[in-house]
Amino acid sequence: MRQNRDMDRQQEFVLRSIEERNVRFVRLWFTDVLGTLKSVAIAPAELEPAFEEGIGIDGSSIEGFTRITEADMLVRPDPSTFQILPWRGQAPSTGRMFADILMPDGGPSFADPRYVLRRALSKAADMGFTFYTHPEIEFYLFRLPVSVREPLVPIDRAGYFDHVAHSLGQDFRRTVIQQLEQMGISVEFSHHESGPGQNEIDLRSADALTTADNIMTFKTVVSEIALEQGCYASFMPKPLADHPGSGMHTHLSLFEGDRNAFYESGAPYQLSATARHFMAGLLHHGREISAITNQWVNSYKRLWGGGEAPAYLCWGHNNSSAMVRVPMYKPHKEASARLEIRTLDSAANPYLAYALILAAGLKGVEEEYPLPDEAEDDVWALTRAERMALGIKALPETLREAAAVMEHSDFVAEVLGEHVCDAVLRNKHQEWKAYSGQVTPFELAQFLPDL
Repeated sequence: MRQNRDMDRQQEFVLRSIEERNVRFVRLWFTDVLGTLKSVAIAPAELEPAFEEGIGIDGSSIEGFTRITEADMLVRPDPSTFQILPWRGQAPSTGRMFADILMPDGGPSFADPRYVLRRALSKAADMGFTFYTHPEIEFYLFRLPVSVREPLVPIDRAGYFDHVAHSLGQDFRRTVIQQLEQMGISVEFSHHESGPGQNEIDLRSADALTTADNIMTFKTVVSEIALEQGCYASFMPKPLADHPGSGMHTHLSLFEGDRNAFYESGAPYQLSATARHFMAGLLHHGREISAITNQWVNSYKRLWGGGEAPAYLCWGHNNSSAMVRVPMYKPHKEASARLEIRTLDSAANPYLAYALILAAGLKGVEEEYPLPDEAEDDVWALTRAERMALGIKALPETLREAAAVMEHSDFVAEVLGEHVCDAVLRNKHQEWKAYSGQVTPFELAQFLPDL
């Protein structure tokens, strides 16, 4: 009953805001199973029935939604996500809301990535937990025009934390942050990253569903502003062969009410048994979830291309080569106890990725998985024999391997649901087949002169 009252108040707020702020168009946002943002615009007059019943779409045209014989689906806006789009803010303005995908009978669609995450969060809530996430999103800025036939030209040649006077990147980050904050999205840090033209903007911690929505908004804001400023933004995991890839390292924590369930005073690194079992779950299921956290052929160029990218299933305190890192903690600040997963890249579908990350950690908590010993050394610097002796296993080296592991995972199928799991796998097999059929410039340069 209380939830219904809250929903009614939110809907009333949206309808009042639309009238007061002269909103002429309302965009409803949702994603397909790959995390591609979809949008449908409706007139304000259609909003009340959209809240009540949703509006119809052809689900068979959306990647992974329905078959051609089951095309009818509904999109129902979530009023708690209403914001004015700053780049469309001049009167008449444009608003946006994220939407949930429903079946014709009004029930949730099992193909909706947002619903997959809601389902995982509901299980966490049943265990007494709220799941918070804090992403560090990396991306590259390139000069226009961008062509797949010509070398990419970054907007600068700067490096990690460099301050470049009058740089496009510096002004770009400032504009992005201003527009994000206008939309209620708080930013913690921003800086130049290690690669030329590479930037990082870190969003403040929020519950995982809000974070996933914020990431989709973030990508849209970055892309819009890049084009306005005469450059091109790319979240491709590894666009430049000789420079670091773009990750989305995410800090994780579980709270029980106001108490950080990952914190235990006096424990090693102040980590509770819950945190240690959660981390063990991430490592135990790390290979199975790779086709989601790293869902593209190009993702494995980042993981296995060096540059502090994690390629092995291990954890460490302040160890950047580990899959899971325990950040420097503040011993007397309970809220700072957290884990950082480093495999995730900026091109992942955040709804599916966070659902699997949460489920893997909770599986470790439920079944009290033992945590392996800490990796104290740079894992990349160890020999294969040394890693084997330490029991450190590797992440998949290719998308094909990752898809094969996921295909045999009952755990992933249960969390995603068979519909989403099958849709993702079908797409990944097609992607690998198309990739494998290409004759690359490397092959021509390597073999054409001599063969």
